[in-house]
Amino acid sequence: MIRHLVLFKLNDGVGRDDPRVVAGVEAFRALGGQIDDLRFWECAWNISDRPIAYDFAINSAVDDADALKRYLEHPAHQAGVALWREFATWVIADYEF
Repeated sequence: MIRHLVLFKLNDGVGRDDPRVVAGVEAFRALGGQIDDLRFWECAWNISDRPIAYDFAINSAVDDADALKRYLEHPAHQAGVALWREFATWVIADYEF
């Protein structure tokens, strides 16, 4: 299995209540039920107020590298990514477990 972690940082001046952010969160929350290759899916807002903390996180899992590729190329995933590009940056980590 492969764990796919993504941490998002909202751009300066962008808040959680920004309509673009609300739409982006809704798009990502829906992915768990839209993409068959996802074996595990959760996403949520960070609750820490530490200055180094990121704002939003996705924790997911897929069976293998081919499944990860299909997930990343899936139209619903691509649509969500397009929304987030407007107001955030992110880092990822993919690892086998």
